[in-house]
Amino acid sequence: MAVVTITNENFEDEVLAAKVPVILDFWAEWCGPCKMQSPIFEALSEELAGKVKFGSVNVDEQAALALKYQVMSIPMLVVMQYGIFKKKAIGLQTREEILDLLACCEAE
Repeated sequence: MAVVTITNENFEDEVLAAKVPVILDFWAEWCGPCKMQSPIFEALSEELAGKVKFGSVNVDEQAALALKYQVMSIPMLVVMQYGIFKKKAIGLQTREEILDLLACCEAE
């Protein structure tokens, strides 16, 4: 599986030090839309392997990260590049919407 589980402990190495853009999926087990988005997110992680890192953040287990990124509603996707916040999207996203979200990193 190409989606990396992100925790407070590995956040710096996996996200801030990443050499490619990173998209984080903030989700929870009890969230219906999160479960609907998960297969799309996983399919894209396989398709874009090596170009974009896909990370999964369980907000119930990683409350500090959810707080840091002001997650008020899930699912929430956050795009980061070179450790810098680029863009976010709240709510269920389609494949095309996720690709549009990642387009913010192509020009650099």
